[in-house]
Amino acid sequence: MRFGIMYDFRNPQRWHIPSARFYRAMLDQMVEAERIGFDHVWLTEHHFTEDGYNPSSLSMAAAVAAVTSQIRIGTFILLLPFIHPVRAAEDVILADIISDGRFDLGVGQGYTHDEFNAFCIDRKERAPRLSEGIELMTKLFTENNVTFNGKYHQVSNMTLSPKAIQAPHPPLWIGARGPKAIRRAAEMGANLMTTLGPDPAPLYIDTLKELGKDPANFKIAQLRMVYCADSEDQAWEDIQHHLAHVFGYYEAVLKEAGDVEGDELSMPYNSPEEIRDSVLAETAIMAGTVEQVADKMSDFKKNFECTDFILSSHFAGIDPRKSSYSNALFAKHVMPKFKAS
Repeated sequence: MRFGIMYDFRNPQRWHIPSARFYRAMLDQMVEAERIGFDHVWLTEHHFTEDGYNPSSLSMAAAVAAVTSQIRIGTFILLLPFIHPVRAAEDVILADIISDGRFDLGVGQGYTHDEFNAFCIDRKERAPRLSEGIELMTKLFTENNVTFNGKYHQVSNMTLSPKAIQAPHPPLWIGARGPKAIRRAAEMGANLMTTLGPDPAPLYIDTLKELGKDPANFKIAQLRMVYCADSEDQAWEDIQHHLAHVFGYYEAVLKEAGDVEGDELSMPYNSPEEIRDSVLAETAIMAGTVEQVADKMSDFKKNFECTDFILSSHFAGIDPRKSSYSNALFAKHVMPKFKAS
């Protein structure tokens, strides 16, 4: 199992750090993640949030590539309907070159209504725009003199230069929550990445087999919220209010999106202090001492198919020194128990 850390760069006003200092702290944390043995940095994006959610995962990928030398760098995920595939392909190539072939391309269709409205894109078009965008980008990565006549994008006799270092192109991942998106990842020959919720792996693996593809040739990344501290009480004291901020955002946008069963539900707590005793602490969050987190990792490994485990460990507004300490504890005491498996 490989291990990565997801960064969203959320910097809420309640705990705001001046932007330049905050981004520098996050980049420093990624450099440290490389040093202590993490395999991946994963960069996510959203637009127009009040807390500064990273709006450009490809720009950040280039920045991370410039300050690291070994750790892989991926997008989790690039919201492809909001960027022209030609522009995206060029930026992906540059990220792969600057990183010397360490880039992974994770893409998804998006879901928040505000984003689709702001970019003047019909939300009903998101799936076909994603599929068409992947198709065009793949051609641009692998062919010269590309002519493409899609519903949303057309190019004529186009050749991109320079080319990516990884051949035929950086590894492709598709982010998915619902059954249609999970099947789409398999049908397009992409690795699968997903967040919280039921295990998507059985459907993904079954679909690969139905298509005559060997599941052993594909990877499955799953994300959980992870935080290690010197005591369980300290862990929850450190994170509960920051988790409430994170969950509050997703509760609102997922209720509006309504893409999968459960999106309509309210969060199962009435105050930040109650998160610790809620179902989220059992299904989405691994928090406590390194022994407790290791036990939760063992349970996860028994019940979920996963080649790449992604930690969300810097929760919106938390002191970067605390999340760095948590990452260090995890890398030293938890990760070695599972990395070879």
